[in-house]
Amino acid sequence: MNDCGLCERQLEHGYLCGGCTRATTQRLDRMPKLWTALAAFLAPGAGGSPQYGRTRPAEAPLPAREDVLSLRAAGGIAGVLEDWRAAMQADRGWGVPVVPADVGRRVAVAARALAINMDWIAAEWPEAGRFALEVRALEGDVLSIVDPEDPDDRRHRRGTRIGHCVAELPEGDVCGAVLRSYPGEATLTCRWCATEYQPKDYLLLKQLQPAAPA
Repeated sequence: MNDCGLCERQLEHGYLCGGCTRATTQRLDRMPKLWTALAAFLAPGAGGSPQYGRTRPAEAPLPAREDVLSLRAAGGIAGVLEDWRAAMQADRGWGVPVVPADVGRRVAVAARALAINMDWIAAEWPEAGRFALEVRALEGDVLSIVDPEDPDDRRHRRGTRIGHCVAELPEGDVCGAVLRSYPGEATLTCRWCATEYQPKDYLLLKQLQPAAPA
C-alpha cells in the first residue's frame, strides 16, 4: 500500500489517486495558456503593486521582469516539462523526445505528451509523486504572477497533519485522505470528501486511524 504522492491519500496500488491524476492532467492542459498569459506581465511592474514590493519606483526599471522571463524562457516551463517527459520516456524504454524550435510550441508538445501518459504515470511510475508536485509548484509560480493570491487569504496554507479521514464513501470504501488542522479552525474538514470532524469526534477519529504498516 502506498500514499498518493500528492495528497497523501492511502492507495491500494499505484502512485497517484484518481483525483490527483485528474488535477495533474488539468494542470498540464493549462500550461500552454499560462505560458501565453505570462507575456502580458513582461513589462516591469506589470500586474504588481508597490505595497508588496513588486515594483521599486525609485530604481531604474529592468527591460523586463526576470521572473517572467525565466518562466517563459527555454529553461522555464518548457525545460521543466521536457525534463519530465524525457525521464518518463526513458523509463518506458522509448526514444529521446523530439524538441520543437519555438518555446511556446515546446511547452504545448511536452505538456500534451505527459498528459496523454497520465494513466501510466499514476499507476506505474515511482516518480509520479515528485512529478505531480513539481507540476503543481510550476503552476503556482505562474499563478503568483498572473493571478496572485490575496496576501490576507491564508486558507491554502499547508497546516498540521492530523491523520487520515475515516469516513465511509458511498461506494463502501474508506476515504483515507490526509486530514490537516489549520490555525483558528476547531473543525477538521476533509479536503477530499468534505466530511467534518468536531472536537467531540477527535478521540474516535484517533482510535479509527489505520495501523502503520509493519
